[in-house]
Amino acid sequence: MVMRKGTRMIQVKRVYELPAREDGFRVLVERLWPRGITKERARLDLWLKEIAPSPDLRTWFSHDLSKWDEFTRRYRAELALNGDLVEMLEQKSRETPVTLIFSARDPEHNSAVILRQVIEEKIRLHKGKHE
Repeated sequence: MVMRKGTRMIQVKRVYELPAREDGFRVLVERLWPRGITKERARLDLWLKEIAPSPDLRTWFSHDLSKWDEFTRRYRAELALNGDLVEMLEQKSRETPVTLIFSARDPEHNSAVILRQVIEEKIRLHKGKHE
């Protein structure tokens, strides 16, 4: 899923997928390095582990979909405390496409999806203030 209004593009992509030119600025948003992936294969521009869910939250969630809504709420609260990192990614997305790289198996229920939503919300908010 891609967003193009008020930004070049923000997408999410699993680290095990091949990098592509259209990925733009590739940011690993995981606290732990993905298994079986070399730095060369990952082709990252940045590893932003500080923006990933806290170890306690990640352990609590354990990819249990029955906890997804609460995980989303708690991770959004953590992101609110990391506003400078979210802001940095928002600004970067104004310059070039940004791809948030994740390692979870589920492409729809992972922290990168939530992070993208938060960045897109900030972009819409800022765009609304400048119109």
